[in-house]
Amino acid sequence: MEDLEKIAQLKAQGFYCSQILILMGMELQGISNPDLIRSMQALAGGVGFSGNLCGALTGGACLLGLYAGKGKPEEPEDERLNLMLLELVDWFQETIGQQYGGANCDQILEGKQSNIQLRCPGIIKSVWQKSKDILVEYGFDLNGTRYEE
Repeated sequence: MEDLEKIAQLKAQGFYCSQILILMGMELQGISNPDLIRSMQALAGGVGFSGNLCGALTGGACLLGLYAGKGKPEEPEDERLNLMLLELVDWFQETIGQQYGGANCDQILEGKQSNIQLRCPGIIKSVWQKSKDILVEYGFDLNGTRYEE
């Protein structure tokens, strides 16, 4: 299934940008975690629909953390995570932020609900691709996990 089709399918199921990115990442890994997906809803609409930082950007950051973050006390921290996050944020600001005048949902949507359908799927797809590119660049296996189930 094409990325935009998958995004549309998940959006039609009622998931938000941040949730969609994590769902797609977990699908690649062959894992499921409804609790994590529920928690990702808090980032929707710019953190609780406040219009602040775009849920696609924060969702992309969480996606990088899904692969590179610390998940258990005995698990070592991957020191590359912050570099990966900076790369994603810089890219987002230079591309999406430049195009729409900032990285906040309010700026991207310009106060028009219709812009959600026009802009968000493409932004999610771009963040998805950039996040995967960053992970590959840093040597992560997109189909694998670094922790034991």
